[in-house]
Amino acid sequence: MSTLARQALFLTTTRRGLATTAANITEPLTHYKITLRRSAISLPEPFKATLVSLGIHRRMQTVYHPHTPECAGKILKLKELVEVENVPASAVRTKTEQRQERKASRGYKVVGSILS
Repeated sequence: MSTLARQALFLTTTRRGLATTAANITEPLTHYKITLRRSAISLPEPFKATLVSLGIHRRMQTVYHPHTPECAGKILKLKELVEVENVPASAVRTKTEQRQERKASRGYKVVGSILS
């Protein structure tokens, strides 16, 4: 086993079913992946306004923001409510991509058509 393969094996960690390898670690982490874990129902208006400014409207919703001081300050204000991960730009997903990833498979695959 080569040294690089050993390092990749050593650096491979599993967290919530997602594998992170050495290849992903070498890519620069440029975005925050922010997920709202706790509800903001009984919190004061400034906290709710901060959530809206981040683009989060419901629990378990995930948004991506680039690393900026403004975003870091908002995250610090909501640190008890959100889960934050640093991710590379290649891991950023749009709303449509996130929706497609959540969708269940159709259960079948159309291979051909008798009509053609």
